[in-house]
Amino acid sequence: MGVSGALLAVDAGNSKTDVVLVDADGTVLGAARGAGFQPVTEGAARAVAGLAAVVARAVERAGPRAPSRVAHVQACLANADLPVEEERLAAEIAAYGWGRTVTVANDTFALLRAGLPDAGERAGVAVVCGAGINCSGIAPGGRTARFLAVGRISGDWGGGGVLAEEALWWAARAADGRGEATALSEALPAHFGLAGVPELVEALHLGHIDWERRHELAPVLFAVASAGDAIARSLVVRQADEVVAMAVSALRRLDLLDAEVPVVLGGGVLAARHPLLHERVVARLAARAPRAVPGVVTAPPVLGAALLALDGAGAPAAAYGRLRAHYG
Repeated sequence: MGVSGALLAVDAGNSKTDVVLVDADGTVLGAARGAGFQPVTEGAARAVAGLAAVVARAVERAGPRAPSRVAHVQACLANADLPVEEERLAAEIAAYGWGRTVTVANDTFALLRAGLPDAGERAGVAVVCGAGINCSGIAPGGRTARFLAVGRISGDWGGGGVLAEEALWWAARAADGRGEATALSEALPAHFGLAGVPELVEALHLGHIDWERRHELAPVLFAVASAGDAIARSLVVRQADEVVAMAVSALRRLDLLDAEVPVVLGGGVLAARHPLLHERVVARLAARAPRAVPGVVTAPPVLGAALLALDGAGAPAAAYGRLRAHYG
């Protein structure tokens, strides 16, 4: 038996994918989590095929309540940075026949929606800082701002991956005498049980330590920064300034710089609320956009994707409360 008006929401980030099957009244019917979404390296078809496995688990967990086809699929996807990428991914998803209609948006819009009110006209900006960094915003009337966010060539700096690489760069130069001394040269290899930076570099270079595990080094960086290390602190300060630069740029482009609107912060790096990073972001934002209201969203971003799906379905007010309550 199908469920009338059921919706499928997807949030696929660089490091993980969440799928939720939700009824139009806000009841969560089934959910599943999978690996990260990497269409840039895997290609759109293979990336969506990986997504299909996660959708299948969510449907299985819904049991007899699962519909054969949903009314709409709302997919908020990392690496969907250009309209042509959104169109390509939407076509790949539509080919699976999960829903009558499909909408694809960048995953920053899921975080943004999760941090905005459910009633009234919505306006605000969201900055995601997890494995990577990106930002989006919306103004009254629906006008949006976003960034290309395809790496250094589009002006990006930051996120857990970049922080880890910068920490490794400084640690390596400290270890061989090319750079300033930093506690990172001891803390980073110690995290992997290695004697020193040369052993760590060799292990990463030869693949004895998977390159993706470099993301584990971001929390180590924050711990070293909290202990007062100047190099580590400088990297955290720069990350905070990049977050604020993105938010202020989006606010300015949307003519919201002088408006009292939310600046939603999320992703693994920002949701952890490391004191040095969080306090710097709040202080710099207060200086550059005094009326902005910063807030951290710790709920899974798939909540935002599901809220967008409810928006499109014209769901009743109670549905939003029911869905948000599910995510605590």
